[in-house]
Amino acid sequence: MPERAAFEPESRTLFVADVHLGRAAVFRARGLPVPQGTTTGTLARLSQALDRCQARHLVVLGDFLHAKESHASSTLAALSNWRQRHPHLHCLVIEGNHDLHAGQVQASFSIQSITGPYVHGCLRGVHHPPEQQGDQAKDTLTLAGHVHPVVHLRSRTDRLRLPIFWLHQGVLTLPAFGEFTGGFAINPAAQRDGEVFVVGEQVLPLAG
Repeated sequence: MPERAAFEPESRTLFVADVHLGRAAVFRARGLPVPQGTTTGTLARLSQALDRCQARHLVVLGDFLHAKESHASSTLAALSNWRQRHPHLHCLVIEGNHDLHAGQVQASFSIQSITGPYVHGCLRGVHHPPEQQGDQAKDTLTLAGHVHPVVHLRSRTDRLRLPIFWLHQGVLTLPAFGEFTGGFAINPAAQRDGEVFVVGEQVLPLAG
């Protein structure tokens, strides 16, 4: 989905990765001047995706919060308002590396957390992509995060950095869902056994 999410219609489950709520608040707490409102914007886009596909379940593939400073009152207030808008949504967070440092707030908002993978039918949700092809079970599609994949597109007069979905050896790595996140550049020309899908107003395959 162009909101940087993936939807599984049979189970009505929406998958997102690397939400990083409160990242801007963390930077401001550490003395770095960055824009406000990124958490509100991220949650508004999440609501847009949920409303559009009418999901019943939300699975976050890690890094729901950014750091301990993400517990700022403004961030928690925005999260509370978002949860009240979706009171019947079942929410599950697979703990990522940032969640381990940020600490738990999910339970206060009726959000379940697990440390292991999410498994449903042929889908397997994790935070870190498997390191080797052998780590990927046959006939299983793994959904992962952590990498924040992006692609750089250049012309003579312009340069763009766009988030992507990266399908590689049975693993679909989702773009970072959160606003104000960095990215790991993927070279489409090197994807002989994979595919890259650029996220803009639509999700479009990118030829190597």
